[in-house]
Amino acid sequence: MYSGIGDHGERAAFLDARALIGCRHRLLLDATHPQVLTGVAEDAGVQQRREAAAAHRIGVRDTLVGAAPEAWVVIERNMTAAQRAEATMSAMAAGVDRIWGGLLPQEPDTGRRGGCEILWRDADRGGYIPVIVVNHKITDPRHPGPADSHPVTTGMYEWAPKPDKHVRNRPQPRDQQRLAHLYRMLQRHGYASPSVTGGAIGYHFDRVLVHDLAPVLEDYDRRYAERISVVRGELPTVPSKVPECRQCPWWTRAPEEGGQSCEKWLIEHRDISLVAPGSRAEVLRRHGVETIDDLAAWTGADPDDWQYEPFTETIVTARAWATGAPLVRRVEQVRVQRADVEVDVDLESYQEHGAYLWGTLLDGVYRPFVSWDPLPTPDEGRSFAEFWIWLMRIRSEATAAGKTFAAYCYSRTAEDKWLYESARRFAGMPGIPTEKQIQEFVDGPEWVDMFQAVSDQFICPNGKGLKKIAPVAGFHWRDPEAGGEASMGWYRLAVAYDGGEPDMSQRTRILEYNEDDVVATKVLRDWMTDRADAEVPAIADFARR
Repeated sequence: MYSGIGDHGERAAFLDARALIGCRHRLLLDATHPQVLTGVAEDAGVQQRREAAAAHRIGVRDTLVGAAPEAWVVIERNMTAAQRAEATMSAMAAGVDRIWGGLLPQEPDTGRRGGCEILWRDADRGGYIPVIVVNHKITDPRHPGPADSHPVTTGMYEWAPKPDKHVRNRPQPRDQQRLAHLYRMLQRHGYASPSVTGGAIGYHFDRVLVHDLAPVLEDYDRRYAERISVVRGELPTVPSKVPECRQCPWWTRAPEEGGQSCEKWLIEHRDISLVAPGSRAEVLRRHGVETIDDLAAWTGADPDDWQYEPFTETIVTARAWATGAPLVRRVEQVRVQRADVEVDVDLESYQEHGAYLWGTLLDGVYRPFVSWDPLPTPDEGRSFAEFWIWLMRIRSEATAAGKTFAAYCYSRTAEDKWLYESARRFAGMPGIPTEKQIQEFVDGPEWVDMFQAVSDQFICPNGKGLKKIAPVAGFHWRDPEAGGEASMGWYRLAVAYDGGEPDMSQRTRILEYNEDDVVATKVLRDWMTDRADAEVPAIADFARR
C-alpha cells in the first residue's frame, strides 16, 4: 500500500492485497505518517520471513520456468512498474500460457494495485487464473479420522483440478483475499477466467491448492471498500489491541511529535481491547463498553452475541487488570500433575525449515540435543533421534524402577507439530520413531502441557505466555531480548546462514535461552504446587457485584 500523485496533482491512494487483513489503524498510520518509519529497522522476525519468502519464490520460479521455458514469459523486476504492467498486458493479449511476475495496471479510481507470481491461462475457457506462491503451509497430510470434504488441487505443470484425498486444507484467509483482489483486477480488463478460481503454491511446493473464489468475492468487496476508505481518510480509526500489535512499529512509536504510541493511548484511555483484544473488543463496543472500567462495572445479563469464554471471567479479567493483579485463581486449590521423574522439554525451530534444538531438564541438569548444520539438513534427524531415544530411555528406566514419569512443555502446539513432522520427514533413519509412536506418547497421560494447566486454573489479565506467567512465580530470563522472534536472528548468525563463519556466542545465547525456558517451566510447576494458593487471589474476590 502507498500513496502517490494523481493525474491532477492530488494525493492518490493505492491499496494492495496485503492491507486487506490486519489492523485498520496501522493501515491509516502507514499511509499518513510514512516519514516516521523512515530508517526504522524492520522487526527481525518479519524481515527473516520476508527474505525466506523471496528465496522460496525464486526457487519455485527457477524450477517451473526451467522445466518448460517455451511456455513462459517472465516479467523482469528491474523494469519500472509501468513497464511491467505493460509487458503483462501484452503477454495476456498474446495468449501466453503462463506469465511469471505479472503486474497489473494500477487503478486510480478504485485504488487497486497488485500482481502475482503466476498468471496461468485457462486453456478450456479463456482468461487467466491467478496463482500465488507463499512461504507457509497451505495443506497438511490427511491423518486417519473423520472424513471431510477433500480440497481441490492440481499438479505443477498442468491445470487439471480434482479433489485430493491425500491432504486436508489449512484455512488461509489472507491467501483467499489476495486471490480475490487479483481476480477483480483481471476482471476489469476482461482477462479473468470464467472458472472464478485462483491457486496457491505453498511451502512444500508439491501441488497447487485451488481456491473457489465465488464465495469469497462479496466479503472481499466489503473489506476492500472499508480499507480504501481508511486510506483515503474517509473512515476514522483509533488504536485497538490485536495480535498484530506484537510486531507493529506503531505500538511504541507516536505518529507525530507530541502524540502517543498505540500502547500509551490504550493505557491512558483504559481501552477495553487491553483485556478483550481483537474481535472480543468489537463485540463489547457494540454494547457500549469502551473502557476496562465500563466492563468492570457491568451488572446486566451476558451479551447475547458473546461467543467466547464465560462472560463472568471477562468481567473478572477487567477487575483484576484495574487492580494490578497479574493472575486470578479459578479454583479453590491449584493442582498440577507431578511425577517421581520429571523432564521439561522445549524446542527451537527455524521458520518451517525444521526443529534444530530439543532442550531438556532432568534433576536440575540441562541437556540439549542440537544440530548446528544450517536447516534444512539430514543432521536434524540425527539430533531428534538422539532426543527421542534419551527421553524414552528415561521413561523406561522410571517404569522399571516402579516410579512415575512425566514430560512437560509449555503450549504443546509447537512440540506436537515438530514431533510429528520429524517422525514423518526422517522416517527410516536410525532411532526415529513412527508417527504411531508419537501419537501414543502425545495422547497419553505422561505428556503434560503446563500452558493448559495455567489456562484451566487461572485468569490471566496480561496474557498466558510463559514470559508473562513465569515472572509471577519468581523466574526471570537472563537475556533481556529473549523470545522466539529474536532467536530466529540469533540462529542465522549461529549457523552462518548468510555466509561467513558461525558466531559461537550466538550458539551460547540460544542454548541459554532454551535452558531458561525449561527451567522456567519447572519453577512454574513448583510454584503452582507450593505457593500459588496463598499468593494468587481467588475469583470470588472479583465476582460480580
